[in-house]
Amino acid sequence: MFQHVIWHHESLMVSIAMAAIALALTIGAIPKLRSTFIQAGITGTDILKPHRPILPETMGLPAAIIYLITMFLFIPIPFIEWFGGAGISLVHEEHPSLGTFPYHRLGEILSAILAIQSMVLLGFADDILDVRWRYKIWFPAIAGIPLLVVYYTSFGVTFIVVPLQLRPWLGDIVQLGALYYVYMLCLIIFCTHSINILAGINGIEAGQTLVIALSVILNDCLYIHNNPDRTSVEVHLFSLYFMLPFAGVTLGLLYYNWFPAKVFVGDTFCYFAGMTFAVVGILGHFSKTLVLFFIPQAFNFLYSCPQVFRFVECPRHRMPRQQTLEDGRTVLHFSTVKLDDNKKAISKLGQIMLYILKCLGLLKVVRKDDQGRIVECNNLTLINLVLTYTGPLPERNLTCALLLVQVLGSLLAFYIRYHLVKYVY
Repeated sequence: MFQHVIWHHESLMVSIAMAAIALALTIGAIPKLRSTFIQAGITGTDILKPHRPILPETMGLPAAIIYLITMFLFIPIPFIEWFGGAGISLVHEEHPSLGTFPYHRLGEILSAILAIQSMVLLGFADDILDVRWRYKIWFPAIAGIPLLVVYYTSFGVTFIVVPLQLRPWLGDIVQLGALYYVYMLCLIIFCTHSINILAGINGIEAGQTLVIALSVILNDCLYIHNNPDRTSVEVHLFSLYFMLPFAGVTLGLLYYNWFPAKVFVGDTFCYFAGMTFAVVGILGHFSKTLVLFFIPQAFNFLYSCPQVFRFVECPRHRMPRQQTLEDGRTVLHFSTVKLDDNKKAISKLGQIMLYILKCLGLLKVVRKDDQGRIVECNNLTLINLVLTYTGPLPERNLTCALLLVQVLGSLLAFYIRYHLVKYVY
């Protein structure tokens, strides 16, 4: 059995130390840059506050830059032994094994950083230019091209393992070929935009991202502990190298984005976060497990589909509505969409979708017409759905409730991955 030499663990210790430094730099840099962004006009209005304060927007950019600089400095660390001339990558219990420089691993790290860097640039362009959805939905696919090219040239697998129930008909594995690259592009687009869709209240973007990052880190540690073979250790160490500094900068950003927010993270952070997750999921070969950590985001997307695809009217903003109580406290109610105020009547298919959601307990009907058709209901987002069950909540409490949903989603993902999976694979 092969055992890794000690430098692997030293690299991990360096990554942890650099994550702590990245956290400290993020906490120190953001307040110093707030006035710069405001003077440059890169601002947004916190419309869920009574006085509608103006806050600096796109503050995910400094966090992303600190992260990229951290990763640039970290590049030589996993290969430090080669620079020293040792040239020993593995050590057998009885015989040493000399190897050549692991160019494929260096290529994976460089392509991952390039993809993340490209996504940060495109995210910043979206924040500044307010690109329309029909165009920006393809941004992640463009930024992910370097990642897929390196995946192809390093002979990445393009097959999937067939569930036990289907193996009598399909065999143990199915070779997807080019379709696997389509799947990876869809994963990149999903990870990036799903965080951006579940947004709108203080702390939710950075908060959900931090929960997912910590879940991935825990999953990596469990993989390394349970599967000490060389391949599993390498790919999950790769994931940890990217996730640890990312968790650091995200925590620093959340510190200022938490209620009451002093900064907004912007689309830049959502794109940056989604691409980072996609990178470790694809190159770490655990994309299915990664998707499990996005259960709340996947539900939010599917739940939003009737409005996203215009079967039901979709307002520009679907955020909760605020109400100031007599004691001065501000609470949030679920927002609604009025279907009888539109010039274009709702289609029959749209009505069917709403009735299905109502039967599933996922729709709060506010008003019906004389014929029993739904003419006003809650906007179809997870945020509004939570408010239909909890009633009005302060913004801080609403964020905590949604992060609790995210944590429960991660616990369900771990249960599926480490318990239920034996009944499928």
